[in-house]
Amino acid sequence: MKKLFFALCAVATLTIAHAQETTVFKSGEEGYASYRIPAIIKNKNGELIAIAEGRVDHAGDYGNVDIVLKISKDEGKTWSALQKAVDYEKLQAGNPAPVVDLLDPQYPEGRIFLFYNTGNNHEGEVRKGKGLRESWYIVSNDGGKSWSEAVNITTSTHRPKQPQINAAYNFNEDWRTYANTPGHAFQFVSGPKKGRIYVAANHSAGNPDKNGKDWVAHAFYSDDHGKTFKLSENVLFPGTNESIAAQIADNAVYMSSRNQQLTPKTRIISRSSNSGETWDSSLPDANLPDPINQGSVLSWKKGKKFILAHINAADTVDRNNLTLRLSKDQGKTWFYSKLVAKAPNGYKGSYSAYSDIVLINKKKIGVLYEKDNYKEIVFLTEKI
Repeated sequence: MKKLFFALCAVATLTIAHAQETTVFKSGEEGYASYRIPAIIKNKNGELIAIAEGRVDHAGDYGNVDIVLKISKDEGKTWSALQKAVDYEKLQAGNPAPVVDLLDPQYPEGRIFLFYNTGNNHEGEVRKGKGLRESWYIVSNDGGKSWSEAVNITTSTHRPKQPQINAAYNFNEDWRTYANTPGHAFQFVSGPKKGRIYVAANHSAGNPDKNGKDWVAHAFYSDDHGKTFKLSENVLFPGTNESIAAQIADNAVYMSSRNQQLTPKTRIISRSSNSGETWDSSLPDANLPDPINQGSVLSWKKGKKFILAHINAADTVDRNNLTLRLSKDQGKTWFYSKLVAKAPNGYKGSYSAYSDIVLINKKKIGVLYEKDNYKEIVFLTEKI
């Protein structure tokens, strides 16, 4: 298996130099010191919308952070001017999780939901119970050119024990940090829950655990096009952090998570057979090495079955070796494996870190990823 994997990597490496990359967001330009946490979707008219956190003053996670976007009308060859979608002035807005609702009869041209989180303190302090993270969304009916007023869905999707801040948050649970998936959300395209909007997320519960076990992934979903939301059960593996999910059968969900326990250095895969409401299993996948990082998944129907795509930095040391894989059997095996980005010899640091993927057509996937120690977020396409 290792020989086969390295052979695939060697072949892919030969083509990396020829893949045309386009810089979408470049740190230090257009009013932001840094851009992080990419997400990408395709609107019904075929336009691509690339979304990221625009960090005004520095590259750190907490501070004056906006959510920004650019639009491409030519499959990612060129991109529009930068647009600001969310701005809470000096406070943090991040973890953008966009999805296009294509199944609401009131919006036949599609409606974009952009889920995000706000926070009033550093993650480490919130994890200690000193601060609050909230959950919001905005919508666009014109392809991301304009956005609605924000809707706060914290009381439906979060369980913070914060009665001193707001009596509405006086739950029996003690969720502290909270983050949507880095990357896109998705919509069920078939099955008993067709139309369901589904957002992977994670939270920490109770006091920090030195082994990271206070982290755990979950999801929230809407069956009425954003009017109301419900929470899934937590996944079954403590320490699951940044997560993203995809539909793999009419009533089945596949979730890929970062392992905050730090060992094993693989993706943690959770599976649900009831449309993502509860979980049948959550296990490390030795076929998906990971350096404790974010990854992304995507699925689409081919006939009666789904094709599942998975991308992550397939390395156990550095954020490097960004690898795209495809599966015909719900992620049990991978019939396609392509090394999308690899650091030059002698490179130190994170060459290819967070990423997201979008289906451009049945023969082409778009990849949006953080490159070269977070200096830029670039876009490229891969034939599949």
